[in-house]
Amino acid sequence: MKQRNLLLGLYGLLTIASLFLLTRLKFTFDFEQFFPQGDPDWEFFKDYIKDFESDDNFLLIAVERREGVFDSVFLQQFHDVTLKTADLPYVTSATSLTKMQYPVKTPFGITAVPAIHLDQPEFYESDRKRVLQDRRFVHNLISQDGTALTIVLKTINRTTLDQANEMMDSLNNVLKTYPFQAVHILGRPSFQTAMVSMEIREVLVSTLIAALLTIAILFFIFRRWWTVFISMAGIGLSLLFFLGLLSALGRELNALAALYPILMCIVGVADTIHITSKYIDELDKGHDRNAAIRITMKEIGLATFITCITTAIGFASLLTNRTAPIQGFGLNAALGVVAAFFVIYGWLWAMLPRFAANQLVKITPEYAFWGRSMERIYHFTKQNGRKIAWSAVALLAVCLVGISQINTNYRLKSNLPRGQKITEDFLYFEDKFSGFRPVEFAVFPQNGRHADDFEVLREMDKFETHLRSYAPMKTLVSINDIYRSLNAMNYGNRPEGYKLPDSLAEFEKIHRLAEQLPPSASEVLLTKNRDKARIAGRMQDVGRDTVEVIQASIERWKTDHIDSNIVRFRTTGTGVILDKNSAYIRDNMLQGLIPSVLVVAIIMGFLFKNLRMVLVFTIPNVFPLFFAGALIGYLGIPLEAGIATVFSIVFGIATDDTVHFLSNFKLCRSQGMNVEDALRTTLAETGKAMCMGSVILFFSFLVMLFSIHPPSVSVGLLVSATLAGALFCDLLLVPVLVRHLIKDKA
Repeated sequence: MKQRNLLLGLYGLLTIASLFLLTRLKFTFDFEQFFPQGDPDWEFFKDYIKDFESDDNFLLIAVERREGVFDSVFLQQFHDVTLKTADLPYVTSATSLTKMQYPVKTPFGITAVPAIHLDQPEFYESDRKRVLQDRRFVHNLISQDGTALTIVLKTINRTTLDQANEMMDSLNNVLKTYPFQAVHILGRPSFQTAMVSMEIREVLVSTLIAALLTIAILFFIFRRWWTVFISMAGIGLSLLFFLGLLSALGRELNALAALYPILMCIVGVADTIHITSKYIDELDKGHDRNAAIRITMKEIGLATFITCITTAIGFASLLTNRTAPIQGFGLNAALGVVAAFFVIYGWLWAMLPRFAANQLVKITPEYAFWGRSMERIYHFTKQNGRKIAWSAVALLAVCLVGISQINTNYRLKSNLPRGQKITEDFLYFEDKFSGFRPVEFAVFPQNGRHADDFEVLREMDKFETHLRSYAPMKTLVSINDIYRSLNAMNYGNRPEGYKLPDSLAEFEKIHRLAEQLPPSASEVLLTKNRDKARIAGRMQDVGRDTVEVIQASIERWKTDHIDSNIVRFRTTGTGVILDKNSAYIRDNMLQGLIPSVLVVAIIMGFLFKNLRMVLVFTIPNVFPLFFAGALIGYLGIPLEAGIATVFSIVFGIATDDTVHFLSNFKLCRSQGMNVEDALRTTLAETGKAMCMGSVILFFSFLVMLFSIHPPSVSVGLLVSATLAGALFCDLLLVPVLVRHLIKDKA
C-alpha cells in the first residue's frame, strides 16, 4: 500500500507539470506540411520561388454590393479600404480595380486614365462596359456579373501563424468600420487562422463528447460509479500526461489532433476493461485483493503490453509516409499508446486493490447477458465452421472489388470545416471569381534566347491561349500582359487591341516602352537576367483526378504545338505538389503496413512459439484492412492524408482483441485444457471484455460525427464500422481457425 501511495503521489506531481505544459501546447497549419518530402517537384519549386515568389502569398478580399458595384458611395468606401489594407502588417502591396489605370498615348507622351472614374459618376456606365469586357479584370478584380470587387493583397512569403493572426486582426479592424453588405476573405493567412481555430475546437469537443460517452457506457456495463471514476481518472491522466509530453517535446498539433483524445480513450478503456474484468473474476474465485491484483497483472499484464506494442507498431507504419503531418500523427499516436499503457497500468495497480468486487460491478441481467452471448457464439462457431470460412472468402472477394474502386480525387473544399466562414468564403470565390487553387508554369527560353524575346513571348502567348480554353482556368498573368497592355494603348484600350504586336518591328517599339517601366512591374514575372519567366494564376477546385486529366492534355498539346527549340514550359506550384501527395499516400499505405504486419507477426511468433498460432493471429487482422479499403471504395471517399490514417488505426487497434483472445487461449492450454474447453473458457472470460471494449470503441469513434472537419467524420465512420467487423472476425473466425490449425495431442 505504501508503494501504491508513492505512485499516486508521483501522478500528482506529473499532473501539475502537465497542466503547466498544456498552456504551452501549440497548434499549427501550413500547406507546406502536406508536401511530400524529397519530391523532385517540391525541390524544384523551392528553388523556383527564390527567383519569383510563392504562389500562395496572397489574401483576397471580395466586397459585395448586390445591386451592382458602380455606385459612388460604395466605390469610394472600397477605394479607402484598398488604401488602408496596403498598410497592414506583412502586406507588400494592395491591388484593386479602383487603382487600375489604362495607358494613353498623347502628343506629350504616355499618361494614364483610371479604369473607374471614382469622382465622375457620369462615366460609370462606360467604365462598367469596358471593365466587364477586359479579361484582366473579370474573375480577378471584378465578378462577371459586376456585383463584387476584389482587393488582392500580396503578402510576405510563407507567413507564420502568429503573423497570420496579426494580419487578420488588423484587417478585421479596418473592415468593421465600413457598412458593406458582405465581405469574403480567402488566402493563406485566413486559412491558417481558421484551420487552427478548428483544430482547437475539434480537440476540445472530441475530448468532452468522448468522455461523456465513455462514462455512460462504463456505467451501463458495470453499474458502479467507483468503476467509472477509476476508469475515467486513469484515461484522463494518460491524456493529460500525453499532451504535456507533446508540449515538452515541442510537438505541434495539426488537423489530425482531434483523434488523440479518442485514441487515448479507446486504448485506456480497452486496457481498463480487460484488467478490471479479470480482477473482478479473480475476486469471485475467492482470492483476496492483493492476490487478485497480482494474478491479474501477471496474466493480463503481458497480453496488455503486447497489445500496446502492436498498436504502436500500427501507428508507426505512418512514418513511411512522405508527408510531415502524417508522420507526426503516427509518431505521436505511437508515443501516446505507450504512455497510456504505463499510466493506466500503474493507476489500476494502485487503485483497484482499494475496492471489493461488489464496489466495482453490480451483477445485472445486462451484465450476465455477455456471458450467455459468449456461450451461444461458442456453439455457433462449432456448428457452422465451414459456413463461416466460406463466408470469409466471399467477403474477401467483395472487399477486393471495393478496393479497386478507390479514387484519389482530392478537393481542397473537402477538407474545410462545415458551416464555417472560411468554407463559405471559399465557395464564394469558386462561384464568383477564379477560385483559390494556385496554378503555375515555369518558362525556360532555349538556345541563348531571353524570356522577353519576341519569338519566346509568341510561344508563351500560344500556350496561354490554350490554357484559357480549360474552363477551370479563369485567371492567368505573365510578362505578356505588360506588352499586351502597351499594345492595346494603340487601339484606344479596346479589347481587340489587347494582344501581342503582330510584327517584330511593332514589338520592338513596345519593348522600348516596357523598358521604361519601373522594375516592380515585371520583377515577379521575369528574372533580372531574363533567363526565365512565369505564367501564374488561379483555377477552380475541380479535384485531383480532373486536374490530372487537364495536365495530361496540356502536356500532349505542348508536344504538338510548342517549339521546344525556342522555349520549354514546366508545370509547377503548390497545387501540383499537393496532388502528387495523394499518389504518395496511396503507395505508402502498402509500403508502411506490410512491414508492420510482418513485425507484429514476428512478435506473435516469439510470444506463442507456434507458426500455426501466428496464422490464427494474422488472418483475422488482415481482414479489417481489406474491409476498410472496400468501404472507402464503395462509399466514394477520396483517399487523402486524413483518410490514410484509417488503415493504421484499424490495424493498431484490431490486433488488441486478438492478442487478448489468443493469450488467454494459450494460458488455458498451459493449464491442461483441451482445445474445446480452452476456447469455451476464453470466450467466457476474454470474449466478454472484448465485446464490452468494442462497444466503447464503436461509439467512441462515432464521436467524430460531431466534427466539423469532413475527413474526420469519414475517419470516424470508417473506423467504427471496420472495428465492428474486426470484432466479428475475432469472435467467429478465430475459433474456426483455432479448431482447424490447433489440434489436441493424441
